[in-house]
Amino acid sequence: MSVASRHSLSRRGFCICGMTASGRAASDERPTPDRVFAEARGIVDLIKSEAAKTPITVHKLRGGIFALEGSGGNIAVLTGSDGKLLVDAGIGVSRPQVATTLATLGPDPITRLINTHWHFDHADGNEWLQAEGARILAHENTRKHLAMAQRVEDWNFDFPPAAASALPVEVFATERKLTANGATVALNYYGPAHTDSDISIHFEEADVLHTGDTFWNGAYPFIDYSTGGSIDGSIQAAEANLEIATDDTVVVPGHGHPVSDRSELREFRDMLVAVRTNVATLKRQGRSLDEIVAARPTAAYDAKWGNFVIDPAFFTKLVHEGC
Repeated sequence: MSVASRHSLSRRGFCICGMTASGRAASDERPTPDRVFAEARGIVDLIKSEAAKTPITVHKLRGGIFALEGSGGNIAVLTGSDGKLLVDAGIGVSRPQVATTLATLGPDPITRLINTHWHFDHADGNEWLQAEGARILAHENTRKHLAMAQRVEDWNFDFPPAAASALPVEVFATERKLTANGATVALNYYGPAHTDSDISIHFEEADVLHTGDTFWNGAYPFIDYSTGGSIDGSIQAAEANLEIATDDTVVVPGHGHPVSDRSELREFRDMLVAVRTNVATLKRQGRSLDEIVAARPTAAYDAKWGNFVIDPAFFTKLVHEGC
């Protein structure tokens, strides 16, 4: 599949990216950081609105594993007689589409759910999935963030505490292994990266790696400084993904086309490193944030990475915040 085709398909997984990108394309004026932040203020409501009407697309991977695209972050599903194990819950308003899609993957019940991190587009469906029988497992920081009110400054949004019935019932600190449907599932904590709660999920025998939002396939990533994320941690997580993946690994990113590979992981890592270097160089020269944005330190990468939720100006601001 061509890169262009992948990007077209991946719009379903980003929900509002077409709205933001097309709205800015109508003007020749490059948005200032303040304008970007103002537009971002409605991002949560817009994403939920789109998720309510977006169909779910199924991608068959291997070893009884499928990727579901269309409800916020990409969801992975391991099927089998032990019951369905899900990686990420998507957005709660997508319940009708997700439930219908899961039913097409076989009659076995939903028995487990793993959250890659705490963000709403990956954990908002926790409550209904737990009601369906899923035992939720996550990093201890995911439970901590879900259990209390959280403010994400760069979205100018306050999230209320999740219901008790939406909280993970099992947590871990650094690593965990479990067996389900004959598969060994390895969970590893990245350390602070996209947030301070990110974990990788590796289905070892099938060699399928779900990275959560430490990898956005074909788009600039969001970095949540409000809950422990950083550009340097994001780069370290990208390096960790490259250490796990081989040339045969199927990689499921948090966002973007849900079937990826090690070469795209490497390209993402290289982009992060280059943009951080460019922004840090301008920052050392004493440039203001507005001047750094105007200098377009992401220019070499914008054609591929800059057309979705996080546009070049917004991503420059995020990198600037951490370097």
